[in-house]
Amino acid sequence: MAKLIAKSSASTPSISTSTHLSQRLNQTAENEIVNMFRLPNASDQTHSFPMSRNMPRKDPSVRTLDDRFTKILKIFKWGPDAEKALEVLKLRVDHRLVLAVLKIDVEAVVKVKFFKWAGKRRNFQHNSTTYMALIRCLDEAGMVGEMWKTIQEMVRSVRVIDPAELSEIMRILGRAKMVNKAVSVFYQIKGHKCMPTAHSYNSMIFMLMQEGHHEKVHELYNEMCNESNCSPDTVTYSALISAFGKLGRDDSASRLFDEMKDNGLHPTAKIYTTLLAIFFKLGKVEKALSLVQEMKENGCPPTVYTYTELIKGLGKAGRVEDAYATYKNLLKEGCKPDVVLMNNLINILGKEGRIETAIKLFDEMDILRCTPNVVTYNTIIKALFDSKAPAVVAASWFEKMKVNGVIPSSFTYSIMIDGFCKTNRVEKALLLSMYSKQI
Repeated sequence: MAKLIAKSSASTPSISTSTHLSQRLNQTAENEIVNMFRLPNASDQTHSFPMSRNMPRKDPSVRTLDDRFTKILKIFKWGPDAEKALEVLKLRVDHRLVLAVLKIDVEAVVKVKFFKWAGKRRNFQHNSTTYMALIRCLDEAGMVGEMWKTIQEMVRSVRVIDPAELSEIMRILGRAKMVNKAVSVFYQIKGHKCMPTAHSYNSMIFMLMQEGHHEKVHELYNEMCNESNCSPDTVTYSALISAFGKLGRDDSASRLFDEMKDNGLHPTAKIYTTLLAIFFKLGKVEKALSLVQEMKENGCPPTVYTYTELIKGLGKAGRVEDAYATYKNLLKEGCKPDVVLMNNLINILGKEGRIETAIKLFDEMDILRCTPNVVTYNTIIKALFDSKAPAVVAASWFEKMKVNGVIPSSFTYSIMIDGFCKTNRVEKALLLSMYSKQI
């Protein structure tokens, strides 16, 4: 009986035994992680860190991580298991390690946790390179709030920031529509941690232009001119001339155009095109034409955008034949017209009552592999009604656009309804009006 009692008590685990078992299980799991990464000898260790064939063996910027450590990060995220793996692999926390981990294909949240953990290690401090690597990861992941916190921390912590990094921060904040924050960061860094280059200023200028802050662009230009280490370049002048054109400050745009040439810079096709539109707007047709000639003489071939502005300007000036001749010349020069250029020329010809030529131009679009859009059809239909062509002809173009897969717009219906009313086809106009409201 005593033996039976002893046997029974031995088979029932006590509280202390249960605790001991739990500790043993945890120890076993930890040992498995340790054994997973433990390398039997030096030769094996060499094989665990294969060097890329494209990289020299002693490249200090390269750190190839063990695949097993990568798997730990993907499975367990960042935590005690990953920390234990680092200890076993004896991976020293340095900038190369941080950059390598940030390149791993894991969730951005995992990278943030690792980044913060690394920043708290003894004898280690993040630099601008590691901060920028994390900022790119967060930008790509769309984690705007965390990205902004990281940028702020970088500005506070890093002593020196490279001009190229400053430019990239401006572009990233610009894409995130954080214009005011970008301006704030620019002035925090400028003069204290970085001397901006022309490229840095250009990044700011482009960001401000995209968000419609054209007045601020001029302020930056003035600051740039006062800098001792950088001067406006072709990119700067292009942005400024475009900004002044949109603000209606045509004289300032023209002055900058002359200034850049005086400074030995060569205008691009985009700059010439912007000035061309300005000259036509001011009614300076001959000056605009001489600009195109100057452009060609300076070895800057006009683009399809240049020719579009030229054709538009000539059309507004009433020089329809010159506009059509420009179209013929650009084809000879090997410039392929796009649908915007074709729509403008068709509109000019239609307003002049040259319907046959306009329709001929429409037919040429197929040969030029230039697909007509809703604006093209709207322009033809309106020109037909305006020229007193039979309503049935205009209606046939309305049906033609639908057959060709072009969906009529609200403006299409407005043209048709107005045309039917003016040709005493009120019933058709009412039916079309009722149909358009149901769409």
